[in-house]
Amino acid sequence: MLTFFIVLIVFSILIIVHELGHLFMAKKVGVRVERFSLGFGKKIFGIKKGDTEYVLSLFPLGGYVKLAGDDPTNLKGTPEEFFSKSPLKRFLIIVGGPLTNYIFAIILFSLIFMVGTPSLTSRVGRLLEGYPAVSSGVKVGDLIVEIDEKKIEYWDDLVEIVKKDTGGVPLKFKIKRGKRILNLRITPKMVEAKNVFGQKTSIGMIGVSPEQDIVFVKHNPFQAAALGGKKVITLTIATYKGIWLLITGGLPIKESVSGPIGIAVLIGEAAKMGFIYLLIIMAHINIALAVFNLLPFPILDGGHVLFLGIEKLRGKPVSPRTQEMIGNVALYVLIAFALFVSWNDIMKFLPFMKK
Repeated sequence: MLTFFIVLIVFSILIIVHELGHLFMAKKVGVRVERFSLGFGKKIFGIKKGDTEYVLSLFPLGGYVKLAGDDPTNLKGTPEEFFSKSPLKRFLIIVGGPLTNYIFAIILFSLIFMVGTPSLTSRVGRLLEGYPAVSSGVKVGDLIVEIDEKKIEYWDDLVEIVKKDTGGVPLKFKIKRGKRILNLRITPKMVEAKNVFGQKTSIGMIGVSPEQDIVFVKHNPFQAAALGGKKVITLTIATYKGIWLLITGGLPIKESVSGPIGIAVLIGEAAKMGFIYLLIIMAHINIALAVFNLLPFPILDGGHVLFLGIEKLRGKPVSPRTQEMIGNVALYVLIAFALFVSWNDIMKFLPFMKK
């Protein structure tokens, strides 16, 4: 039950952040916001502040901002209506949601880097037979402190250097064993593996795995902010690359995509591991939400931006009827996709569906 409430709180926070972006930008450019709702369906309760009613609705997994004059077939011609504004101002309102998700992701990652990110040390926990580390004299418990005169503190540092193809040239390892310092030369063995996108690639391995010695790496606020921004950019690029691979068939949809059920499972698992892990998964979901909403697909924020672009090129908006027809088709496609990924999540994550 506690996991359920944690999942509900996380989803609610991410939705509120997104919709607050639309709300803030609408008010900034002078569009009246009639309703700000957390959830869909029947209103449970609400309060009115100024022109805006803030409500909690029956189904909490979602939310919306109701703008004055956002229906082009029912306009009153007042300056506070959405469609009375220029394409640029409407664009700012539309992208306000995803932009706020990005800002929130940077804040979350900055906080994570300040509090401390969990990292494995460079101490060897296990050796794999048939790989060069064994024949080169590496022992369990050795601490790898340098590779090719580059300081090594964490396991990720080691992996980043070793995985590159050295063309058969050995790497110079400096290893601490007790009070002794050893210098070894090890040539990584190139093996076939899969990257984060499930694609086959060739990486270097020396045949060691880390000891489960986790430390929390902390940074000052300025370093944390810079690392947070860099992390958001890296994850955004990786997410768009993953989407492109899904579209072109480079990634299997069934194995690579999760919906609300899968995300809820991940949030629950992260919550069990600790608060910092919950923040990490929240930051990742935040970026996924921003990227998904910016896709040029009708009914998403990116779809509205696409219609604005067409309007700018044509000199007049796409007719309401055409937008409605395209939106209805897109809605059915999106519902079908949501049902597909939800069923896939049920088959993957729910114990009674597993063989």
